[in-house]
Amino acid sequence: MLIRLATTADITPILKVIAKVVPLMNAQGNYQWDNSYPNSQVFENDIEAGHLWVAELDGEIVGVSAITTDQEPEYQQVGWDITEPAIVTHRLAVDPDAQGKGVAKALMQQAEAVAVEKGISVLRVDTNTQNKATQALFPKLGYILSGEIGLGFRPGLKFLCYEKRLHH
Repeated sequence: MLIRLATTADITPILKVIAKVVPLMNAQGNYQWDNSYPNSQVFENDIEAGHLWVAELDGEIVGVSAITTDQEPEYQQVGWDITEPAIVTHRLAVDPDAQGKGVAKALMQQAEAVAVEKGISVLRVDTNTQNKATQALFPKLGYILSGEIGLGFRPGLKFLCYEKRLHH
């Protein structure tokens, strides 16, 4: 598996992955994503900022994640100090046909590599309360559940916040 920075040429295949993931998420009662988000503009912005990563298997894009330092103001609701620098994973998605192959794990490990490279010891991520896959994955990777929040831009949904601290 190859984990690399995304380029604008990757947007179409990334959107294909998202288009496969969203109906499955919605079928499980997870309305974190829909037809309007995440969209090509969001991914273009991620690519311009240099923080969108893709996972490739056999030359096909099978996963994506934005590895950023962007923290939602609502993170303060779980007692996090959002003035403390942290690497935050957003927009993590894996092609349903490539599930069980360690794609999400590899992308989350890339977040740790970015953190080490930047000298940041805190990793944070949030996920919808209905997303059972990520709730199983994050603790396996050493993330601790910090609490539950609402996000202003996704009204009516609840999100679980996870944090991992690296020991250099």
